[in-house]
Amino acid sequence: MSIPYALAVYFMMWWIVLFAILPFGVRTQEEEGQVVPGTVESAPARFRVLRTVGWTTAVTTLLFLGFLWLRQSGITLDDIPLPGPR
Repeated sequence: MSIPYALAVYFMMWWIVLFAILPFGVRTQEEEGQVVPGTVESAPARFRVLRTVGWTTAVTTLLFLGFLWLRQSGITLDDIPLPGPR
């Protein structure tokens, strides 16, 4: 696998994982009881960017290492035993 290909895969995985992690641990302004005038009640009270980026990077790195291992192992979809037609 070339380095540009690996970087592209990691980049795409990072963004997908980011959107999966974003809702975890978020408390809305309504839940905090402090709604800022001009915003909706469902807006986040405090958005922790560094925590979100850190978790996203950690999870993506683990997934990417699994992806690399799977590619290097030579396992393909043909190696997975699936039930055939009866």
